[in-house]
Order: sequence, then C-alpha cells, then structure tokens
Amino acid sequence: MTTPDPGTVACACGGAAAGPGGHALGVDPAIKKSVLTRLRRIEGQVRGLHRMVEEERYCADVLVQVASVQEALRGAARELLHNHLRHCAASAIRSGDPAAADAMYRELVELFDRHAG
Repeated sequence: MTTPDPGTVACACGGAAAGPGGHALGVDPAIKKSVLTRLRRIEGQVRGLHRMVEEERYCADVLVQVASVQEALRGAARELLHNHLRHCAASAIRSGDPAAADAMYRELVELFDRHAG
C-alpha cells in the first residue's frame, strides 16, 4: 500500500493536516497504549517461537504458537483500523472534499482487502 499524497487526504494520520511530509500517526492515546502493549506481548511470543525452533520443539506445538502470534497481530491491526476509521476516515468524509473522501474510500478498500480474513 502506498502512503497517500498529503494533498489528497484530509485525515489526521496522513493528510494535509499532518506534519512535514504528511506522515504523522494520529492515534488515540488509549488505542496507542493498547496497541503498544499488544506489540510488546507479541515480541515476547516471537522470541518464544524463536526459542522453540532453536530447541527443535514438536512442529505442531510451534504451529500453535505461530497461530497465536498471527491472531495477536490481527488484533493489533483491528485496533489500528478502528482508529483509522474513527478519526482519519471520518475526518476525510466530514471535510466535504469529494477528492479526499474518494481517496479515503480507495484506501479503506485496500486496507480491508489486505486485512480481511
């Protein structure tokens, strides 16, 4: 996925209102805290997976842990997507700028396609 052109998206995380280059991450502080907590937990899980492979643990046990990490990543992505919808997409829609709304629509379709499942 490409970063939107700062001039085409009226959004808190990648649009004209963002910092230089339009690459600020406008995440609700509660969501940011939750996602960072999830990511720290995921880091620990991945280190555990690394250790399991080094110790030549039973493949099925390793695969169960891989599935756990994948689900944890999906949870983090889901929270970030909710933030994006709540703040960035809503901002683009409320801006009244049809080009910004269209750009956000295309971005959301791409995000849903990428993260569905």
